[in-house]
Amino acid sequence: MTSTQQPRIAIVTGGGNGIGRATALKFAEAGYGVAVWDLAEQAAEEVVSAITAAGGVAIARKVDVSKPEDCVAGVAAVLERFGRIDVLINNAGVVRDGQLVKVKDGQVVGQMSADQFQFVLDVCLKGVFNCTQAVVPTMIAQKYGRIVSTSSVVALYGNFGQTNYVAAKAGVVGMTRVWARELGRYGITANAVAPGFIATDMVKSIPEKVYNALIEHTPVGRAGLPDDIARAYLFLADDKSSFINGAILSVDGGSVIGT
Repeated sequence: MTSTQQPRIAIVTGGGNGIGRATALKFAEAGYGVAVWDLAEQAAEEVVSAITAAGGVAIARKVDVSKPEDCVAGVAAVLERFGRIDVLINNAGVVRDGQLVKVKDGQVVGQMSADQFQFVLDVCLKGVFNCTQAVVPTMIAQKYGRIVSTSSVVALYGNFGQTNYVAAKAGVVGMTRVWARELGRYGITANAVAPGFIATDMVKSIPEKVYNALIEHTPVGRAGLPDDIARAYLFLADDKSSFINGAILSVDGGSVIGT
């Protein structure tokens, strides 16, 4: 965008840490006004402080994306501050891994609980639905919008011990393609990014042997960085990407080639 244009406004969910933090900073650097949504309110405020210190414009809000009323109230706050919403980055996510059933010596010794399954779907799938449904009326009214949601390479290829996460991220792919069909006529595009192995705080708990195996399986020979995903979000949000709609962009260093 040029200096004479009104700044675009982007909401970044899960914007307080990791990929979300990198995304909020990247959009602000590109001239967007940014609304940082996160359950961790202090983390969101710290991101806003970093943005404003660099000369950008941002606001923070504590939002539980699994609650529709939180999303509606969050949208109202963004509209009150900025008057418009151009981009929604559905980035918030959680994991609660566990096998469907865990077997030892021929006996079932554990299983993924209903609570584990539901919690991940509430945040990673229902949360995307809630945020998008809250934002879309504004985008329709202004005849412009960019919806970019976070899926995962595991949605395309599965992953051991992640029935809940894979189901949610596969659901994001399906919803994205429905929204691309429904909303394109209003000047709104809907796309998703499917990250591969990204070096975030969650990686710190991975055993070294597993970490090394993941790197070996990635042709570029490294883990992805939060900025790698942030740049993909920014690309799909740009006006120059207006003919990309219903796409699932894998950002994984080529790791899916060997699957």
